[in-house]
Amino acid sequence: MTDKTEGGVRRTAWRLAAGTVLMFGFGFALVPLYEVFCELTGLNGKTNNDPAAYSAPASTRAPTVREHETVRVQFLAINSTEMPWQFQAPETSELHIAPGAAPIDLTYYAHNMSDRDMVAQAVPSVSPGRAAQYLRKIECFCFQRQALAAGASTQLPLRFYISPELPDDIGTITLSYTLFDVSELAASDATASAEPPSAQGS
Repeated sequence: MTDKTEGGVRRTAWRLAAGTVLMFGFGFALVPLYEVFCELTGLNGKTNNDPAAYSAPASTRAPTVREHETVRVQFLAINSTEMPWQFQAPETSELHIAPGAAPIDLTYYAHNMSDRDMVAQAVPSVSPGRAAQYLRKIECFCFQRQALAAGASTQLPLRFYISPELPDDIGTITLSYTLFDVSELAASDATASAEPPSAQGS
């Protein structure tokens, strides 16, 4: 094999290795990148995951209830690619709710079918996108990461209401959650928080 051929093989190997590293890094950062992008653009009606945004006292909310009008609210549960959990929407997969009515309590279900402890993050999405600001979550499992031991299962609570300011032309709202595996990210965060502060001076 000539020096020219050997050099070409080495360059190809380095390019393949670099591509593999870049692809791994992109996959690892996919969830936080998705969240930032959706927050900036409003893509697909992604909702705010900050519980403070949905926990205003009842006295600060408009008391109007549109009793003779209802909106159909559908609930979906989606697993991201290669997420080895059973993830289910509430048994009542669809409700008809009057805008401004009392908060609704529901539960999603998750079961870790893998043989390892895992941590998941649910990313919410509302369709149509402009309805997201009117679907107000008071409590949601999407506010925190969800840790489950191998083979374990849990109920995931959701408490929300529909704002009475919902536009009249929105008759159906679909609330879906996509579950992502963030086990490596959670482990990295835990390691970083457990590290002692560096010594000051010497």
